Amino acid sequence: MPVTPFPRPRTLTTTPGGAPTGAPVTVTADPNLPAQGYRLHTGPHGVTLTHADAAGLRHGLATLDQLRAGADFTEVGYTITDHPDFERRGFLLDISRDRVPTRATLARWLDLLALARFNQLELYTEHTYAFAAHREIWQNASPLTDDDLRWLDARCAALGIDLVPNQNTFGHMERFLRHPAHAHRAENPDGYLRGGVHQPPGTLAPTPDNAAFAQSLLKEVTGVLRSRRLNIGADEPFELGTGASREQAERDGLGTVYFDHVTALMEPWLTAGYTVEFWADVFVDHPELLARVPPGAVAVVWQYDAPTTTRAVLAADSAEAARWKGRGTDLDALVEGFRARTGPLHKAGVPFWVAPGAGNWNALLGRLDNAEANIIDAAEAGIEHGAGGYLLTSWGDHGMWEPPSIAFAPVLFGGAVSWCLDTNRDLDTAGVLDEHLLLDAARVTGGVLDRLGRLGERLGVPLLNASPLIRALRPDDALPLPALPTAPALDEARRTLDACRRDLDVSEPAAGDGQTLLRELRHVIGLADFALDLLQAESTTEPTTTGTDAAAHIAPASAAELLRRLDPLLAEQRACWLLRSRPGGLDDSLARFDRLRHLLVQAASR
Repeated sequence: MPVTPFPRPRTLTTTPGGAPTGAPVTVTADPNLPAQGYRLHTGPHGVTLTHADAAGLRHGLATLDQLRAGADFTEVGYTITDHPDFERRGFLLDISRDRVPTRATLARWLDLLALARFNQLELYTEHTYAFAAHREIWQNASPLTDDDLRWLDARCAALGIDLVPNQNTFGHMERFLRHPAHAHRAENPDGYLRGGVHQPPGTLAPTPDNAAFAQSLLKEVTGVLRSRRLNIGADEPFELGTGASREQAERDGLGTVYFDHVTALMEPWLTAGYTVEFWADVFVDHPELLARVPPGAVAVVWQYDAPTTTRAVLAADSAEAARWKGRGTDLDALVEGFRARTGPLHKAGVPFWVAPGAGNWNALLGRLDNAEANIIDAAEAGIEHGAGGYLLTSWGDHGMWEPPSIAFAPVLFGGAVSWCLDTNRDLDTAGVLDEHLLLDAARVTGGVLDRLGRLGERLGVPLLNASPLIRALRPDDALPLPALPTAPALDEARRTLDACRRDLDVSEPAAGDGQTLLRELRHVIGLADFALDLLQAESTTEPTTTGTDAAAHIAPASAAELLRRLDPLLAEQRACWLLRSRPGGLDDSLARFDRLRHLLVQAASR
């Protein structure tokens, strides 16, 4: 049977008669081909490969290797033409929400990225780089060191991947501002309210001193890497204009205050010839700023809930939509998808990228339906409006309880879609996982990852940026569950988990991390089963207790049984974490289970 390479190429035709074993390969450069493109032909007269550039040669040879692996390579001839939709196809891995990967895990990510033809990697850092002057910030975080980055940079270069520093410089600076030496830098040193809940200070005040401080962080992170790009972050400065910059914002406008500071952060790097990415969440809400983007700056438009997900939340007529609106989220824009943001940028001639999400965070098992729709929506809008790049993001919000393998399927899918949307939008990701990444001769492990990734969204409680499983395990005053799954939905979810367990018993992943993968999947299935039982117990409480305090009102016997199960699950969470991740941040991540434990103790004592 003819081979279909991964990612699926732009065109592929087959003819009878393949290339002989050991047939010579004739390689020719053709600069008239699209960048990173190639033409590949195999047949009785041998193999010819024409490529546009070094990247095209790399991709053509990788495709040839996949064809050779087919049992009928000598019987089937192939003609393939291929080139990418997006010149830059990046992957962002969050290493600042407690989980810092080991070198072995980083190497495994590179296997996946090379397979999916990503050519850029960004490691999102806040406090998890070993800054020379800020030991107090990272000393318990197992940060990446200069040696780690040099090693990773070399590995990336060998694979044609640009390792781009990504250091936040404005919002999300909680890990710095919690320390007395930096508390004065905050927009609101005493914290702020968001969604009616008090939050610790997280935004740097937009001052020259803070700009210089952020520059010092950027200089360190960029100093050991060869890339001439960087991402300064600058997203979600939630407190901006409410504290130290209030008077300035009232006088000049919030957008002006924001972009004046961001421009000051970018200017030295643009002058030095860098391309500078920054998150566009604030920028795109201020049309008056569109003409102010300096040459070399790239606005990165992010959105992590697909239009279908947002429509489901709005149609549910629950408290979920109201709570997000109360936090300042524009649900109407989310329903429109990426086009709501990319259209105005395209019209104004502003260079931009699109950045969908892998849907692995705040989910436990992932949100694969949402991720796939989000990935496709980003590609469609990006192609339509001329995006210069595509950045798939894998975040780690609230302690990153999810094992890394939960992101494998959406990352493969995102790489394929950003390479060629037309031929990969209906990709059999489970099959690709088994054949190319996990090497599962039984061809079941990929299907397990696929079914687990869709389970949370099948529970029938539409949510933004989360699954019901994680909302149950991590009660949140600002975003409680708006409703509980029905008994039939819970029963179906349990049947899915049981079937996945049985499949894992017969799976045969031959990849180097195969046994690690099986252990972490068995464990996360156990955590998901625990979450389902918690949701079932909460469904027996009074309707008025549905929300963050529901666990405190379940039957004492049920609470006691759940407590008995919790500690062994957390012990295994610790063990599985250490198989792929460094120890720093582990205790902080596990501490996020404390509120659930407290509520269960309260219920068991009633």
